[in-house]
Amino acid sequence: MAVGTPVLVGMADLQVQKGGGLFTCVGLGSCIGLCALDPVTSVAGVVHVMLPEAFDRNNVDKLGKFADTGVPELLRRMEAQGAVVRRLNVALIGGAQVFKFGAPGALPKMDIGLRNIEAVRIEVRKSNLKIVGEDVGGSLGRTLNLDIATGQIRVRTVSKGEINLCSLRAA
Repeated sequence: MAVGTPVLVGMADLQVQKGGGLFTCVGLGSCIGLCALDPVTSVAGVVHVMLPEAFDRNNVDKLGKFADTGVPELLRRMEAQGAVVRRLNVALIGGAQVFKFGAPGALPKMDIGLRNIEAVRIEVRKSNLKIVGEDVGGSLGRTLNLDIATGQIRVRTVSKGEINLCSLRAA
Protein backbone atom coordinates (compact mmCIF):
# COMPACT_ATOMS: atom_id res chain seq x y z
CA MET A 1 0.00 0.00 0.00
CA ALA A 2 1.23 3.48 -0.81
CA VAL A 3 2.40 5.72 2.00
CA GLY A 4 1.02 9.22 2.44
CA THR A 5 -2.16 11.06 1.69
CA PRO A 6 -4.00 9.91 -1.43
CA VAL A 7 -4.22 12.44 -4.23
CA LEU A 8 -7.88 12.75 -5.17
CA VAL A 9 -8.58 13.10 -8.88
CA GLY A 10 -11.99 14.78 -9.07
CA MET A 11 -14.35 15.08 -12.01
CA ALA A 12 -12.74 16.85 -14.98
CA ASP A 13 -9.44 16.87 -13.09
CA LEU A 14 -6.02 15.55 -13.93
CA GLN A 15 -3.09 14.97 -11.61
CA VAL A 16 0.55 14.07 -12.20
CA GLN A 17 3.11 13.03 -9.65
CA LYS A 18 6.65 11.66 -9.63
CA GLY A 19 7.92 9.04 -7.22
CA GLY A 20 5.51 7.38 -4.81
CA GLY A 21 2.00 8.07 -3.71
CA LEU A 22 -1.54 7.01 -4.35
CA PHE A 23 -4.11 8.41 -6.76
CA THR A 24 -7.80 7.89 -6.00
CA CYS A 25 -10.54 8.53 -8.53
CA VAL A 26 -14.08 8.26 -7.12
CA GLY A 27 -17.36 8.40 -8.98
CA LEU A 28 -16.47 6.81 -12.29
CA GLY A 29 -19.92 6.15 -13.72
CA SER A 30 -19.99 7.09 -17.40
CA CYS A 31 -16.67 8.90 -16.85
CA ILE A 32 -13.31 7.32 -17.67
CA GLY A 33 -10.30 7.28 -15.40
CA LEU A 34 -7.19 6.96 -17.56
CA CYS A 35 -4.12 5.96 -15.53
CA ALA A 36 -0.64 6.26 -17.01
CA LEU A 37 2.84 5.40 -15.69
CA ASP A 38 6.38 5.63 -17.00
CA PRO A 39 7.98 2.72 -15.12
CA VAL A 40 11.50 4.09 -15.63
CA THR A 41 11.00 7.60 -14.23
CA SER A 42 8.08 6.75 -11.89
CA VAL A 43 6.05 9.62 -13.31
CA ALA A 44 2.36 8.75 -13.10
CA GLY A 45 -0.86 10.53 -13.88
CA VAL A 46 -4.61 10.12 -13.91
CA VAL A 47 -7.25 12.06 -15.83
CA HIS A 48 -10.99 11.89 -14.98
CA VAL A 49 -12.70 12.34 -18.37
CA MET A 50 -16.40 13.27 -18.28
CA LEU A 51 -17.24 13.72 -21.99
CA PRO A 52 -15.87 12.53 -25.35
CA GLU A 53 -15.02 15.88 -26.93
CA ALA A 54 -14.90 19.58 -26.23
CA PHE A 55 -17.53 21.71 -27.92
CA ASP A 56 -14.98 24.51 -28.45
CA ARG A 57 -11.40 23.35 -27.90
CA ASN A 58 -10.19 26.95 -27.66
CA ASN A 59 -12.51 27.74 -24.77
CA VAL A 60 -12.14 24.88 -22.28
CA ASP A 61 -11.88 25.79 -18.60
CA LYS A 62 -11.02 22.26 -17.38
CA LEU A 63 -8.88 20.34 -19.85
CA GLY A 64 -9.48 17.04 -18.05
CA LYS A 65 -13.21 17.22 -18.71
CA PHE A 66 -12.96 15.99 -22.31
CA ALA A 67 -11.07 13.05 -23.85
CA ASP A 68 -9.72 15.13 -26.74
CA THR A 69 -8.22 17.76 -24.41
CA GLY A 70 -7.62 15.75 -21.22
CA VAL A 71 -5.51 12.92 -22.59
CA PRO A 72 -3.09 15.19 -24.53
CA GLU A 73 -2.79 17.51 -21.50
CA LEU A 74 -2.07 14.57 -19.19
CA LEU A 75 0.73 13.44 -21.52
CA ARG A 76 2.11 16.99 -21.76
CA ARG A 77 2.25 17.34 -17.97
CA MET A 78 3.82 13.91 -17.57
CA GLU A 79 6.51 14.76 -20.12
CA ALA A 80 7.19 18.02 -18.25
CA GLN A 81 8.05 15.90 -15.19
CA GLY A 82 10.36 13.58 -17.13
CA ALA A 83 8.12 10.84 -18.53
CA VAL A 84 8.74 9.46 -22.00
CA VAL A 85 5.44 8.90 -23.80
CA ARG A 86 6.58 5.83 -25.72
CA ARG A 87 7.30 4.06 -22.40
CA LEU A 88 3.91 4.77 -20.83
CA ASN A 89 1.64 1.94 -19.80
CA VAL A 90 -2.01 2.88 -19.41
CA ALA A 91 -5.26 1.49 -18.06
CA LEU A 92 -8.88 2.60 -18.60
CA ILE A 93 -11.52 2.34 -15.91
CA GLY A 94 -15.19 3.39 -16.08
CA GLY A 95 -17.49 4.13 -18.99
CA ALA A 96 -20.56 2.52 -17.50
CA GLN A 97 -24.06 3.13 -18.79
CA VAL A 98 -25.53 4.34 -15.54
CA PHE A 99 -28.64 5.89 -17.06
CA LYS A 100 -30.97 4.21 -19.57
CA PHE A 101 -32.48 6.36 -22.30
CA GLY A 102 -34.96 5.28 -24.96
CA ALA A 103 -36.17 1.84 -25.89
CA PRO A 104 -34.03 -1.27 -25.53
CA GLY A 105 -31.69 -1.56 -28.52
CA ALA A 106 -31.98 2.17 -29.28
CA LEU A 107 -29.13 4.07 -30.88
CA PRO A 108 -26.18 4.34 -28.46
CA LYS A 109 -25.82 8.12 -28.98
CA MET A 110 -27.05 8.76 -25.44
CA ASP A 111 -24.71 6.10 -23.98
CA ILE A 112 -22.09 8.57 -22.78
CA GLY A 113 -20.08 5.78 -21.15
CA LEU A 114 -19.64 3.92 -24.44
CA ARG A 115 -18.80 7.16 -26.25
CA ASN A 116 -16.22 8.04 -23.56
CA ILE A 117 -14.56 4.62 -23.85
CA GLU A 118 -14.18 5.01 -27.62
CA ALA A 119 -12.98 8.63 -27.41
CA VAL A 120 -10.30 7.78 -24.84
CA ARG A 121 -9.19 4.74 -26.88
CA ILE A 122 -8.84 7.01 -29.94
CA GLU A 123 -6.59 9.40 -28.00
CA VAL A 124 -4.57 6.47 -26.63
CA ARG A 125 -4.05 5.11 -30.18
CA LYS A 126 -3.00 8.56 -31.47
CA SER A 127 -0.12 8.52 -28.99
CA ASN A 128 0.72 4.82 -29.47
CA LEU A 129 0.24 4.11 -25.78
CA LYS A 130 0.21 0.56 -24.48
CA ILE A 131 -3.09 -0.43 -22.80
CA VAL A 132 -2.27 -3.03 -20.14
CA GLY A 133 -5.61 -3.10 -18.34
CA GLU A 134 -9.26 -2.18 -18.78
CA ASP A 135 -12.33 -2.38 -16.60
CA VAL A 136 -14.91 -0.57 -18.73
CA GLY A 137 -18.58 -0.68 -19.66
CA GLY A 138 -21.38 -2.38 -17.83
CA SER A 139 -23.73 -0.50 -15.55
CA LEU A 140 -21.74 -0.17 -12.31
CA GLY A 141 -19.93 2.90 -11.05
CA ARG A 142 -16.33 2.42 -9.99
CA THR A 143 -13.57 3.81 -7.77
CA LEU A 144 -9.94 3.35 -8.79
CA ASN A 145 -6.72 3.50 -6.81
CA LEU A 146 -3.29 3.68 -8.43
CA ASP A 147 -0.25 3.03 -6.23
CA ILE A 148 2.62 4.75 -8.05
CA ALA A 149 5.38 2.74 -6.32
CA THR A 150 4.00 -0.64 -7.39
CA GLY A 151 1.99 0.50 -10.41
CA GLN A 152 -0.89 -1.58 -9.02
CA ILE A 153 -4.42 -0.49 -9.94
CA ARG A 154 -7.30 -1.59 -7.75
CA VAL A 155 -10.91 -1.10 -8.84
CA ARG A 156 -13.88 -1.19 -6.48
CA THR A 157 -17.60 -1.47 -7.19
CA VAL A 158 -20.42 -1.71 -4.67
CA SER A 159 -21.69 -5.11 -5.77
CA LYS A 160 -18.43 -6.77 -6.89
CA GLY A 161 -16.07 -5.49 -4.21
CA GLU A 162 -12.43 -4.75 -5.02
CA ILE A 163 -10.26 -6.35 -7.71
CA ASN A 164 -6.60 -5.99 -8.63
CA LEU A 165 -6.87 -4.91 -12.26
CA CYS A 166 -3.22 -4.79 -13.31
CA SER A 167 0.20 -3.33 -12.62
CA LEU A 168 1.40 -0.54 -14.87
CA ARG A 169 4.98 -1.57 -13.97
CA ALA A 170 4.71 -5.23 -14.97
CA ALA A 171 3.76 -4.62 -18.60
